[in-house]
Amino acid sequence: MKLIVLNLPRSLSEADMANLFKTFGEITAFNLVMDDETGSSKGFGFVEMKNGEEAEKAIEDLHGKKIEGRRIRVKTAH
Repeated sequence: MKLIVLNLPRSLSEADMANLFKTFGEITAFNLVMDDETGSSKGFGFVEMKNGEEAEKAIEDLHGKKIEGRRIRVKTAH
């Protein structure tokens, strides 16, 4: 199941993003969208999880979580 993660802090790294989700289950792919000019995060990314139930649990637990003062949004990507 593919998820989109929005409103991430710009200072968040790909490793940080992976660490947020790996506790919920197996990640098959992830991508933190980066700004080519500045090299920093654009504040959103995608995570693909192998198991749909684990992805739903990640949405439930992480949606609205505050990271560095920002409430992230996690939902199914279409």
